[in-house]
Amino acid sequence: MTIIPIAEGEIDFQVSGLETPCKTFYKTIGPLSSTHSTPSKTPLIILHGGPGAAHEYLLPFTDLYTKFSIPLIFYDQIGNGRSTHLPSKTGDQEFWTESLFHRELDNLIDHFQLRDTGFDILGQSWGGMMGSSYAALKPQGLRRLVLANAPADIELWKQGLENLRAKLPDDVQEALREAEETGDFESKEYEDAITFFYKRHLCTVKPWPAKEVEVALKWLTEYPDVYATM
Repeated sequence: MTIIPIAEGEIDFQVSGLETPCKTFYKTIGPLSSTHSTPSKTPLIILHGGPGAAHEYLLPFTDLYTKFSIPLIFYDQIGNGRSTHLPSKTGDQEFWTESLFHRELDNLIDHFQLRDTGFDILGQSWGGMMGSSYAALKPQGLRRLVLANAPADIELWKQGLENLRAKLPDDVQEALREAEETGDFESKEYEDAITFFYKRHLCTVKPWPAKEVEVALKWLTEYPDVYATM
């Protein structure tokens, strides 16, 4: 039985305007550096969606290491999962920006000293959007960018979302509309409506939700500050 080398830890991330450093939680699968006997392949950094969904639902990508020996770096962006949460910043659109997450990614890359050896990025959903804008900055060390379920144009994405909403039952549409107008996203009516939408369009696996999706929804429900703001 092959033992998969796994390491977990936290990286200090200093954010302007905050007195104490934030913590970025990470999980690595496989060795990130070469040994005399085993040359390391290019590490793949995996960016989760949401923002707010955390990394756990992407852990099936561990197969990339077990089958192809590609070392993996998962991490929770700040405000997500096991990284630092900042509820006082809820609704602060000047704080929660793509630039903030770019800087955190830079900090992670520098922590693992990947600038000279190189790295690849896989971004899923929001992670793909963030990965695309990050790649446009031409960061040192980036070799490949892989996009998974990521919209290329946010306006087209919004249009597609509205088309899907228009096909929902009237009572579901009304519950979603009322939550948006009142700002109450914790009512049972809203939770029932968004669950209906998720079952139809987010994950169609039965029984629902799939265990990976269940973990992501748990984080989004318990800590909605980033997702609700962005």
